[in-house]
Amino acid sequence: MSDCTENAEIRIFLHYIYEYKKGVRKMILCTFPRRYAGYMTERLAGQGIEYLIQDVTPDKVNLFFGRGECLDVIRTFVHKPLNRLTPEEDFMLGVLLGYDLSQQCFRYCERKRAENPAAFPCPAHSVPG
Repeated sequence: MSDCTENAEIRIFLHYIYEYKKGVRKMILCTFPRRYAGYMTERLAGQGIEYLIQDVTPDKVNLFFGRGECLDVIRTFVHKPLNRLTPEEDFMLGVLLGYDLSQQCFRYCERKRAENPAAFPCPAHSVPG
């Protein structure tokens, strides 16, 4: 795959590696065509970066990479599609990926309230800006 670096998806992936190595991110999740998985995992392994691949469809994969302790947590629940995560798992994943904490809290409350409004009566707040 000699022309991999000419592909926009690969350039994004390489930028994520750069951000990880500079300490901007501790965990990254990318969804890419399966045909790039070999190149990506070889690149990560060559740089000593831990990773985990999750099948999405026959043609797509999720590629998680970053800190080992974060991947250890993610491995406990990515054995299922991400849209099937519990509210707690979804919250943990968002926090591990560095998403805004207030927005993750809002998302968690919304998901819990949707499951059972009577059992989770946290006040409805607007999404923080």
